Amino acid sequence: MITIALDAMGGDHGVGVTVPAALKTLRDEPTLKLTLVGQRDAIEAELKHRHAAEGERLVIHHASEVVGMDEPPAQALRGKKDSSMRVAINLVKEGAAQAAVSAGNTGALMATARFVLKTLPGIDRPAIVTILPTMHDHVHVLDLGANVDCTPEQLLQFAIMGSILVGAVEDNPRPRVALLNIGAEDIKGNEIVKKTHELLRASSLNYCGYVEGDEIYTGDMDVIVCDGFVGNVMLKTSEGLARMITHFMKQEFRRNILTRLSALVAIPVLHAFKKRVDPRRYNGATFIGLNGIVIKSHGGADILAFEHAILEALAEVSHNVPERIGRELTAMAAKGVVA
Repeated sequence: MITIALDAMGGDHGVGVTVPAALKTLRDEPTLKLTLVGQRDAIEAELKHRHAAEGERLVIHHASEVVGMDEPPAQALRGKKDSSMRVAINLVKEGAAQAAVSAGNTGALMATARFVLKTLPGIDRPAIVTILPTMHDHVHVLDLGANVDCTPEQLLQFAIMGSILVGAVEDNPRPRVALLNIGAEDIKGNEIVKKTHELLRASSLNYCGYVEGDEIYTGDMDVIVCDGFVGNVMLKTSEGLARMITHFMKQEFRRNILTRLSALVAIPVLHAFKKRVDPRRYNGATFIGLNGIVIKSHGGADILAFEHAILEALAEVSHNVPERIGRELTAMAAKGVVA
């Protein structure tokens, strides 16, 4: 039985999303146990509303405080030691849970997770990694905002962690790794990118060189590495573009009676397209590099999206991702590949 702690109060919707997502996941995953961390009265009221109750596989762990979505990370870390976020991560630290999932404040979650769990030996900083859909299937991209400025050595660490994650969860022994750059030629990029390029080429990773921004979605890489500034801008730009395309499609289909009729004909295709690129099915970013598993759900996640975040945590626990990263880093350090 795998136990995952859920920050039931986090995100824009709190228990209205986390509780039904937990119930749905438990129905689908018989080997899973969930601990709902948060204000007991609110959780019990939502369970009652859903005609459910606490039981052997669904446990409530009371936490009196909630971290606000716009609360400064330092304030949350120092001032709210009994927050649902902090208590969920403490359960991982104590071994009472194998992973924690939260849709709460990203900065506060990262600061708390790093303070409580610490980083794995050989890792300077944890990174945020998530899955994005591509024309071929999908790709893991990191870092997406945890580290605005990175050294080449830290970017190498990100590449190693991303490669191990994909190798473990997707049973891919040689994940293809690429470095995001403004061009594919060796002369392109700033000095940090060029130095990282050399480190990656000298590593034992299946490094395929530079990729440009358009290749994130059209290429066939398994892992793409960049610093958190670039990664976060890329991610938010992609989200905005997706909303714009959806908006334009709705406008065009509603333009007149003929376009409305054509929309009816196109409904099966539109539904298939929506399912294929639905960001909810890719929800659940990993704080990789910690001595434990912490998954960040999108703050505005609905029930389906939060369920996918729980499933990501389950997959990483099942494949012992932190342990694999730790073993690989130890082996690489012994060979002098990393410090």
